Amino acid sequence: MTDRHEHGARLGPGASWAVAVSATLHCLTGCAIGEILGMIIGTSLGLRNAGTVVLSVVLAFAFGYALTMRGVLRTGVGLAAAFRVALAADTVSIFVMEVVDNAVMVVLPGAMDAGVGSALFWGSLAFSLAVAFVLTVPVNKWLIARGKGHAVVHGRH
Repeated sequence: MTDRHEHGARLGPGASWAVAVSATLHCLTGCAIGEILGMIIGTSLGLRNAGTVVLSVVLAFAFGYALTMRGVLRTGVGLAAAFRVALAADTVSIFVMEVVDNAVMVVLPGAMDAGVGSALFWGSLAFSLAVAFVLTVPVNKWLIARGKGHAVVHGRH
């Protein structure tokens, strides 16, 4: 059974790359907000790398889920149901994005130790988010083709 996205792109078997890119951009928005805030806060407070990564991941999940829930809540769904939809829609995508993003930040020499006023800090963060986006798109395409991930949100629209 194939459903149609609001732009006519297919969900389910044979899901389009356009839907996967759209879903990943949505995920990237929440992840980037949380990731950037976490990196800024952790770096500014002088947290160790592990503490900064944990803070960034927690905030990325929080903002990612919040953005999805915002849209689902507008459809009249209750808070608990919206949270369940966000969990089903975004958990794998955010997880993959965060693993890739933080791995890139940790392995780039000096990126985690650069201050927030440093071009190295911002360049590394932008690069890590771009790599995470590129590697998460196929994951989202695979999920959507199976009626999972972002496809769950479309069942609420």
